[in-house]
Amino acid sequence: MNLSRRNILKSGLAVSAAFGGMSVLAACGNDRNSLEITLDKYGKLIPDPKGILDLPRGFEYKILSRAGEKMNDGLRVPADPDGMAAFAGKNGTTILMRNHELNAKDLAKEDVRAGKPVSPFGKDDELLDAVDRSKIYDFHKSGRAMAGGVTGLVIDPGPLHVKHQWLALTGTYDNCAGGPTPWNSWISCEETRARAGEKGAKDHGWAFEVIADPELGLQDPVPLKGLGRFKHEAAAVDPATGIVYLTQDDWGHNSLLYRFVPDIPGEMIDADSGRFQALMVIGQPGRDLRNWPLSKGKNVRSGQWLDVQWVDIADRHNPENDIEDRGVENGAAIFSRGEGIWYGDQELYFASTDGGAKKLGQIWRYVPSRFEGTEFEANEPGRLQLFFESPDKAVMEYCDNITIAPWGDILICEDEYSDGNGDNYLRGITPQGKIYTLARSALKQKNEFCGACFGPDGKTLYFNLQQDGLTLAVRGPWKEL
Repeated sequence: MNLSRRNILKSGLAVSAAFGGMSVLAACGNDRNSLEITLDKYGKLIPDPKGILDLPRGFEYKILSRAGEKMNDGLRVPADPDGMAAFAGKNGTTILMRNHELNAKDLAKEDVRAGKPVSPFGKDDELLDAVDRSKIYDFHKSGRAMAGGVTGLVIDPGPLHVKHQWLALTGTYDNCAGGPTPWNSWISCEETRARAGEKGAKDHGWAFEVIADPELGLQDPVPLKGLGRFKHEAAAVDPATGIVYLTQDDWGHNSLLYRFVPDIPGEMIDADSGRFQALMVIGQPGRDLRNWPLSKGKNVRSGQWLDVQWVDIADRHNPENDIEDRGVENGAAIFSRGEGIWYGDQELYFASTDGGAKKLGQIWRYVPSRFEGTEFEANEPGRLQLFFESPDKAVMEYCDNITIAPWGDILICEDEYSDGNGDNYLRGITPQGKIYTLARSALKQKNEFCGACFGPDGKTLYFNLQQDGLTLAVRGPWKEL
């Protein structure tokens, strides 16, 4: 780890707007009538005549990037943008680090994507010779380079002009979400448990670190083995301690909330360093927190607090793909499909996309112990709260990526996946637990919102519409209630 990382963590300062936002207060119990918890904060959505994005009056959007465009390094913008974070760049610029959730099936469907190449290397990898192959993490068994990875954008935040786009990480598989670090890098997470020989020559299901610096170009793909191997979704770093919190999105399996307590803050590469643990409700081993009709034990009430501890998980490289089962055997709490996670002011929030009695989604809040990760933690344990649970599709449906606005609201990217016919919205929740609608995807095909984040100016919201491969910026009359 370089000295700058140590200094940043020691001071507890964050260099990116990603760590902004006031502490969000406990939401009021939301097991009430859905009309009582909804809020018309910005007014009704105005239909977009271009059929892309419906926004409230006074808000405007700009498309910054489209899948298939030529980047400054000569490669193509990959398809399926997903998780993303914004960083302060040189000379007042904003840098976006953007995931691309691509796998073998996506490459196989390349011919039917309206002529747009899926891979950064173009159709049939025609541009592959333009890069150093040693910087491609893995190749599919078909011989094609794995197209998952990270691209970067340098933006002039005044006119919202894209000055530079480049490929920063490639050769990975299903890069879904991730999270920013306090030292200006992006943790990109693979949402897979594929073993060597199944998809390519190497194991997948790792997280990778990518520095937010266009001068580095395509970076060496080094797995962060300290963060474990499983179906990663997102990551959040405590800027005061360097502890990394990780969600797991695993269809058909229990999902846990993990943390990595580093020996040296910022060092995440060694699979044997630090402690790798999962959250457990004190005195309730294996507590089922999904609130499903068939969940064991009493449901957690909205607003309810639980004292928690963390249990060690052995073999974090997960040789048998059973890490969540071993975690529950050790007492870890059960969530359903952990999705986005974001660190606020000495607390973090994360989404369970189909948790809750209606299986429509939950937002959880975790407040770390004052002695988080130390031997004194048991004297003052961390606390977990069910901050919000959706009672109706019209309120919130399938929360995915989340972020915290500079004024404290949580913004939620919806991913309506049950039948592919529903609308997807960008929702917000106030510190008082009132939920509102900020935007709707008006595109013809189902487009999930991904990667919502605010730029360093605190006034520009960036996000992706995945299926059409769009990266957008939104500005408007933001207000705090």
